[in-house]
Amino acid sequence: MFKRVLIANRGEIALRIIRACRELGVEAVCVYSSADKGGPWLEQADRTICIGPGPSKESYLKIERIIAAAEVSHAEAIHPGYGFLSENAHFAEVCRASGFEFIGPSPEAMNALGDKVNCKRLARQTGTPVFPGTEDAIEDIDEAVKVAAEIEYPVIVKARAGGGGRGMRIARDEAELRVGIDAARQEAAAAFGDGGVYVEKFLENARHFEVQTMGDKHGHAVHLYERDCSSQRRHQKLIEEAPAPGVDPKKRDRVCESAATLIREAKYSGAATVEFLMDRHQNFYMLEVNTRVQVEHPVTEMITGVDIVKTGIRVAAGEELPFTQKDIHINGHAIEVRINAEDPDRGFMPQAGLIETYAAPGGPGVRLDSHARAGYRIPPNYDSMIGKLIVHAPDRATCIERLKGALREFKIGPVKTTIPLHLKLLDHPDFRAGSHDIHYVERWLKETAVAAKA
Repeated sequence: MFKRVLIANRGEIALRIIRACRELGVEAVCVYSSADKGGPWLEQADRTICIGPGPSKESYLKIERIIAAAEVSHAEAIHPGYGFLSENAHFAEVCRASGFEFIGPSPEAMNALGDKVNCKRLARQTGTPVFPGTEDAIEDIDEAVKVAAEIEYPVIVKARAGGGGRGMRIARDEAELRVGIDAARQEAAAAFGDGGVYVEKFLENARHFEVQTMGDKHGHAVHLYERDCSSQRRHQKLIEEAPAPGVDPKKRDRVCESAATLIREAKYSGAATVEFLMDRHQNFYMLEVNTRVQVEHPVTEMITGVDIVKTGIRVAAGEELPFTQKDIHINGHAIEVRINAEDPDRGFMPQAGLIETYAAPGGPGVRLDSHARAGYRIPPNYDSMIGKLIVHAPDRATCIERLKGALREFKIGPVKTTIPLHLKLLDHPDFRAGSHDIHYVERWLKETAVAAKA
């Protein structure tokens, strides 16, 4: 096991990794930007190192500064968390070349799965279900138009690198497709430094279904079952739950097993999430693979009892997975809501500023992963998420009610948060019935906006 790990991240995920290191007897070094000076999570680190000013491109995205911090702190490994450099194969390669273990997949595995075109090619070879569409990044728009006509509109243009909804355009006819390809290329190039895009079939009323997997350096890989992440706004997840409601157990097992096979064939080590869309007939189509720990990993931890972050550190240190597939079982139901410092009544405007009131919820089955507290000033430089509230219960109905109670207990002010929004979404009839799709949140927001103007 490592003696010292450098955490190349901030906020709640940095705190989550610190806690895992502490349980493993590993020292944790945190880098931070000047905007994060005094961040509550830094108090829990064994050592902290400032790596630059507030903007991410001058701090958390500066590879040379992170490597320098690892050198001066005598760290043996670097944990990227999620976001920032977590899915950057070049960063993983630089870590390796500099003598540091990257806590995550090898650069080769990251390239194989992180590039969506390469990933789809490997998925076809391993029998993982994928969408029909172009097999390679688009070189000729006329060829893309031909493929779209064959698979029938609507189609979606997607960036082969990155995620988070950037570089994506839906096209319902040829004219929209031609415009969408150019726009997606420009956006992808600006966001990820890679303008490659591809086209695939678009499902109108799909559910977002993703499989958590874990692999090690000894050729082992397992799945930890699935999560439903269909509650989304502009491709950003709001609510995640496990297991996915209403899915046929046999179909669940098949798609979960196919995800583990894909990870195994890619010689992948660490945590990975294989994302799918599911149609009304419960046919599954792979979207992509996230080659890092996910924001929503706690819901899987709650239903399986597996510590995903701690296991990721162990396999990076060369240990074998401490469990096999037959050891993994689903226990109850878990739901996570992302607590964002945003004002839903003002177009989800980010709410930087001082938190004066902060009262956390508690009770049986309630878990809060957050770096915030009273007196913490939210900087304007980063993502608006300030915490994740996760609830576990024996069944989904009890879980929803328990989560509603926890949300009512949770008091944050004067900054606005998404807590009131979650209370409304949890009572939405489609969500309660488990029949919601990836567009129900935006439909509901439009309906409520129209009603408010009437």
